[in-house]
Amino acid sequence: MLEPLYRRFPSIMMARRNLTRNKVRSALAMLGIVIGVLAIASLGIFGNTLQVSVTDSLGDIGSEIIVSPAFDEGVSALTDRDVQNIERAAPGATVTPIAQGQGVVEFSNERQVVQIFGVSRPGDLYEAESGTLPPTLRSGALIGTNLAENLGVRVGNSIMVDGKSYRVSAILAASQAFSPTSASNAVVLPIGEFPAREYDQIVVDAGSGLEANATADAIRELNDRDTRYEVFELADISDQITQAFDAIGSFLIAIGAISLVVAGVSILNVMLMSTIERRTEIGVLRAVGVQKVEILGIILVEALLLGILGGVVGILLSIVAGMAVSQFILGDPWGVFTMANFVFIAQAYGFALGASLLSGLYPAWRAANLNPVDALRG
Repeated sequence: MLEPLYRRFPSIMMARRNLTRNKVRSALAMLGIVIGVLAIASLGIFGNTLQVSVTDSLGDIGSEIIVSPAFDEGVSALTDRDVQNIERAAPGATVTPIAQGQGVVEFSNERQVVQIFGVSRPGDLYEAESGTLPPTLRSGALIGTNLAENLGVRVGNSIMVDGKSYRVSAILAASQAFSPTSASNAVVLPIGEFPAREYDQIVVDAGSGLEANATADAIRELNDRDTRYEVFELADISDQITQAFDAIGSFLIAIGAISLVVAGVSILNVMLMSTIERRTEIGVLRAVGVQKVEILGIILVEALLLGILGGVVGILLSIVAGMAVSQFILGDPWGVFTMANFVFIAQAYGFALGASLLSGLYPAWRAANLNPVDALRG
């Protein structure tokens, strides 16, 4: 099958023959490339898989903005007027004022200190695992799924919150994403249950990350006359995490690249040894008219073949290792097949070919410049 290729490029045939003369030495040189490609690609895939896992846990927080009172300016709480100002500054966004505190929840013989949120429209922030979320929460209580499980609470049960009885209308579904208003271990009560009509924070969902940035700027402009708001874009968390993982990924790839440099030195040594051992053969080739550039090509092809074969084996092992990492972290072995991971694999393979080619340059130059007479004399 390869005969037409060998006839068209005889240097490939000679390179293959030379490499198979000492299979153990060639395999050891190739092993360095395998390890290098495996290290670069696997570490890159590992870092990317971790980033995907963390990003998934953050969820779609890029569209959310948290507005808090400007405590440094002496503002201790937000009011209905602040809510109206923010609604005017963020037309089209979902604006949800929240009051919060801590309290003691009791059910049966169980007692637990938990976070308590006060909201008017629970559907803006939460989903029900069981029961029904009312459009406007005027009575009763909503309880997080973890807390309900710990206390053994079901929809329709009555719980005591700070000594006052509430009927549970719904159990809230666990949120897969990071959120400062997560209610997995909390109780949600009507906003009217809080003594003062004041809010601790206002959650603004702008719909998308791009709109969130513009909305945050519009809310900050409200501070021009009187500083009352501290605005925090949750997308900043995602950006910082992405930057941190990019730095970690670069560091891991740099560590992997060191192994490829070592592999390149190994190939350089193998090619030099091969050139010395084949000194007479090279002298004969030069004596019968083979040109320097052809000798150069044969040695370079040998080095490149080591890189190509070692790189392919390294890629296959990297994919297997990546599938194991993806299964362990994401629970999905096929999650390794992403464009970002293919970029790491391509970079590792390109680095392997480059290291192999560079390692073969000096031995090839040395072989091409052998004096045929001196070479035949041994």
